[in-house]
Amino acid sequence: MRITFRRLTGTVIVIIVTVVAAPLVRGQNTRPAIATDADFRRALKELSNWGRWGEKDELGAANLITPAKRKQAIALAREGRTVSLSHDVPQEKDVDTPTFLDRALVTVAPNVSLDRYQYTGTYHGVVHSHLDAVDCHIMVDGKGYNGVSVEEIKAAGGCPRGSINALKDGVVTRGILFDATKLPGKAAPQGWLEPGTAIHSADLETLERMQRVKVSPGDVILLYTGRWKRRAAMGAWPNATGFAGWHIDVAYFLKERGVSFIGADGPNDVSPSGLPQGVGLHQLALVAMGVSIFDNLDFERAVEEARRLNRYEFLFMAAPLRVEKGTGSPLNPLAVF
Repeated sequence: MRITFRRLTGTVIVIIVTVVAAPLVRGQNTRPAIATDADFRRALKELSNWGRWGEKDELGAANLITPAKRKQAIALAREGRTVSLSHDVPQEKDVDTPTFLDRALVTVAPNVSLDRYQYTGTYHGVVHSHLDAVDCHIMVDGKGYNGVSVEEIKAAGGCPRGSINALKDGVVTRGILFDATKLPGKAAPQGWLEPGTAIHSADLETLERMQRVKVSPGDVILLYTGRWKRRAAMGAWPNATGFAGWHIDVAYFLKERGVSFIGADGPNDVSPSGLPQGVGLHQLALVAMGVSIFDNLDFERAVEEARRLNRYEFLFMAAPLRVEKGTGSPLNPLAVF
């Protein structure tokens, strides 16, 4: 604002107030909508972290987890109570489980028994608890995070950089569990979100107030929708029916707050989403921002503990299998309250 004093005649002074335009600070009401392919293309550029930590960076937003952040997170383990955040590995086919772990006992002897683990297909998808590799699992126009190309992946026979092995030292930071069933008007009477229920960035800000937490750089944010509770009560449902999950518009929230990882008790992206094919949060988080994703975790026990303690932040720990060039890994993350 600029104020100018100007004398006209006699003792009359006119005060002229000029409002100087200033950039808007993005918040709940000013984040751009993402509804079309054009919106998505704009967001890919606006949210990009390519080159932020160097052209050959393999960690993406995990770089925001500093030693100081880890030490702060460790202090959250006040009760010393550990809770698994993984679902049991499926060992048989079902309507939502096209691939499963084929576990076979190969040796039984008086002094030893040995079994073999072998997936019948990929662990990626909508049922196995796993972590996506940041560079090579999802691509847009043939390129993953920081420009890794599909041609490079083919030539390397796997992920040439930014593979799951980049996280071999584990993820240790603060976890925040957002209990979306507490949002007014969202949950079914049984305590879960129905398939297709979307959680927007405004919902996250509401949950921050309700749960008395504030997302900060280096956090892992996790979304509880009651997916496994619904499945236990009603049985498996076809994947085409969809899942509750994040709306793509949370991408701007993730960038503003410096979120390192996201996760959910489903495949993360809400479906059906109403968006064009190939437009989703997986694409913006992984490819543009380098925010990796924990899919199909299980928060039933963790949400009970959080409600009991009335505390939704905790020490989060996860370590993928050490698979060179891997595009992801099954794993069993822990919440330590």
